[in-house]
Amino acid sequence: MSAVDDYIAGFPADVQPILRAVRAAIHAGVPEASEQIRYGMPAVMLDGRYALHFAGWKNHVGLYPVPRGDEEFESLVGSYRSATDTVTLLYSKPLPVGLITRIARECVAQRGE
Repeated sequence: MSAVDDYIAGFPADVQPILRAVRAAIHAGVPEASEQIRYGMPAVMLDGRYALHFAGWKNHVGLYPVPRGDEEFESLVGSYRSATDTVTLLYSKPLPVGLITRIARECVAQRGE
């Protein structure tokens, strides 16, 4: 079991599938990424540098940092932003899997700029 598996296993049974789905969606966008725990939360890493963190909380999953994108990207992400570089995904709402994958891709694309 990896450290990220251990992290997810520490959550209630109803939250674990959500965290696994977030993890899978991030890896769908960045399949070559590795993982580690940074600052107590899972981090998806590329070339030894983090690309995106995700963390489970009492009522939501947070994604950090989520950069600003073009107008179309912001129209998709805007309703999920809870801070400048934070996206909040409530457990009580359907998980936007495709959007999570897009966010992961955008994080990587902006790193290369």
